[in-house]
Order: sequence, then structure tokens, then C-alpha cells
Amino acid sequence: MTSSRTKGMIDATFDNRDGTIWFDGALRPWREANVHVLTHGLHYASSVFEGGRAYGGKIFALTQHSERLRASANLMGFDLPWSTAEIDAACNETLAASGLSNAYVRPVAWRGSEQMGVSAQRTKPHLAVAVWEWGAYFGPEALRKGLRLNIAKWRRPAPYTAPTKAKAAGLYMICTLSKHAAEDAGYNDALMLDWRGQVAEATGANIFFLKDGVLHTPTPDCFLDGITRRTIMALAKRRGIEVVERAIWPEELEGFSEAFLTGSAAEVTPLAEIGPWNFQVGELTLQMAQDYADLVNGRISL
Repeated sequence: MTSSRTKGMIDATFDNRDGTIWFDGALRPWREANVHVLTHGLHYASSVFEGGRAYGGKIFALTQHSERLRASANLMGFDLPWSTAEIDAACNETLAASGLSNAYVRPVAWRGSEQMGVSAQRTKPHLAVAVWEWGAYFGPEALRKGLRLNIAKWRRPAPYTAPTKAKAAGLYMICTLSKHAAEDAGYNDALMLDWRGQVAEATGANIFFLKDGVLHTPTPDCFLDGITRRTIMALAKRRGIEVVERAIWPEELEGFSEAFLTGSAAEVTPLAEIGPWNFQVGELTLQMAQDYADLVNGRISL
């Protein structure tokens, strides 16, 4: 049953909510956490972000997210004046102020409005952290039924064409286009190939496949090596399940029995279909989902 408070958050647009957002060192009222229309990050995508989840009042893998935020900014050519520990503290402060126990946590950093044009040397870096209630990314039925994916026409770029190891806002433009096209065609999401035509990832999550008891996952040489991805690899190895990172071609998908997505937002979500290929929502996928849930909620440890 949805509470009146939860319903209010769901109905509200993201600029019109009660609560506070940590902004450049202090908590501000949610509706006042604004930037100027000529902010460099808006015009030239000079922005990086993270997405984490809190479970039972504790943000899972928080320091890993904060470290990656700083690394992403560095790859984009701007250094954040906040240390990893200070970003951790900002996230925890924002979560505490929200009053939420289970929540999504979004730190975002960007170049400001001190300079306009492609050059950005005189811009000032900014940092904000927002926290909100967010349930299952693909909805409550996804774990039972599995998702349907089509094949995106857009491909992940080569690492010599973009800073692909950064969680940078501009790299998600083709993800939005691909997800919109998939949803318009009646699918939940899209599988993105890389510039070589190899399997890469979904629009916002990494991917795993099962064959003969072995998990296979694409080598992340042009897309993010996700924090949840690495966590699932560790959980699989904990159970003695072999994990192989390698190049995977689309025609190989016919030979896999199970498939699932991983990500801080997606958590572990099974797949039922990718284009012409079908998969079972099988025992191993559900076990990985349960192991991940147990880990993030403190019931097991690595």
C-alpha cells in the first residue's frame, strides 16, 4: 500500500518537492537548489554524477561511488575541491536530513556559469547531493517476469572517441534515445552494442549471461565497470561460480540460458528476452538477486 507521503513524492516533479538538497557545502531547501540557465554543464555536458542506494539507513558502497565521482570529474578535466571523505559525509548528511531509510542517492558535479563557450578554464566546480524514495527501477514485476529488451541502433563509443570510463552526463544521451525507442516499441529497455558490434550493456546497467553453469559478462573497455557488476562477480565467486569477462558477439546470445542486468538502480533484474533470443528467469539469476539483497541489507558479507 502506498502511503500519502510516498504518493506525494511520486506525484511531484523533481524540481517541486519538500525536503533538502546538499549544495556546495550546505543543505538548502529542495526548491531553492537551482543553477543558472547559462551553466556550462547544461550547454556542454560538463557534468558527472553517481547513483547509489541506501538500505536500512546505510548507503551501500558509498566510498566507491564517491571515489568514482572524483575520478570522473578528473577525466572530464575539472578537479573537485571536495575529498572522497567529504563527499561521503555530504551523502550521509543528506540521507539523514531526508528521514528516509531506503532511498536513492544522487551526487552530481558540474562546471558553473562563470564562462560560456567550449573553453571552461574559468568555471567553478559545483557539487550537489539529492536523496529520494525510489522503488524497483523496472517495477515490482520485473524480478518475476524478466525484462524484454530490443537492440539499440546507437552504439557505445570507442574509448578513443570519448572519456568512456567517466560517469559523464553526455555519454547518456544515446542511452536516453535508445530507451525511448525501446519503450515506444513495447520493450522495457535496450541492449547496446559497442562500436565493434560486440555486446556492451543496457542503457543504464551492466549485463551477465549464464551458460553451462558459468557466468559470462562483456569486458568493460568502452563502458562503465559498474560497482554492482563487480559486487555480483564477487558474490558469484563466493558461491564457487566461475565468471568469465570476454568479448561477446550478439549471435552467441542463442546459446545462453539465463541473463540479467546489474546496477545500483536496477540492482539484479532478470531478462526474459533480447531481440529474437529468449531466456529463463532461472535459479542462478534469482540466487544472485537474493545474495545481492542479503549483502546490501547486511545479512551477509563478502
